[in-house]
Amino acid sequence: MWEPQLALADYGWRVLAPQFRGFDGDPGDPPAASVDDYTGDVIDLLDALHIEDAVIGGLSMGGYVALSIFRHAPRYVRGLILADTRPQADTPEVAVGRKRMLQLAAEQGPSAIADEMIPKLLGESTRKHRPEIVDRVRGLVLANSSESIAGAVRVLMTRPNSTPLLQEIHCPTLILVGDEDTITPSALSEDMHRRIAGSELVVIAGAGHLSSIEQPHACNEALARFLTHRV
Repeated sequence: MWEPQLALADYGWRVLAPQFRGFDGDPGDPPAASVDDYTGDVIDLLDALHIEDAVIGGLSMGGYVALSIFRHAPRYVRGLILADTRPQADTPEVAVGRKRMLQLAAEQGPSAIADEMIPKLLGESTRKHRPEIVDRVRGLVLANSSESIAGAVRVLMTRPNSTPLLQEIHCPTLILVGDEDTITPSALSEDMHRRIAGSELVVIAGAGHLSSIEQPHACNEALARFLTHRV
């Protein structure tokens, strides 16, 4: 998902893109049961690499992990990048949809999940004009087992409400959102921007929920500007 952003190393930054447990068919760890599992894995990686602080970024579920890292271990966080994400927990109505996704994953597997999610994940412009991105995202979904997808769904549906945490964030923070994102619409990012003092909001034109993949050049420009001038 963050492969296009590895090019930020050209600006002199050390760029790490951790793989959440179970993704891409890695059977090394049990599926995650909560956002804290992913959080602990990232902190363990930072410790193993002797990284004492970092700019922590995440898109969608990765944004929930970034906020969780700030909640549990703020000393690691030099800055935050919150892309196409939200601080709120699932509503009861959304939780019902998550349970349906768990059933779909168990009964029909990753292909059915891809069919269900791609129209929601990708913006209309991408779906109409960039079939290679559609194929790439489908491949990303199909690379995962039903078990790892189910683990990610459980993480999503059990995450805590991070809204009260936003007023405690005083490090440099960049908020990114695609202007065609229907899962986390720009109004949610605008609200985060108001709640996080000194944060920067960038709306990515022509992108849906996966802005880092759909518009990598615009995304990288915003990231490079933030890293160079704000961190």
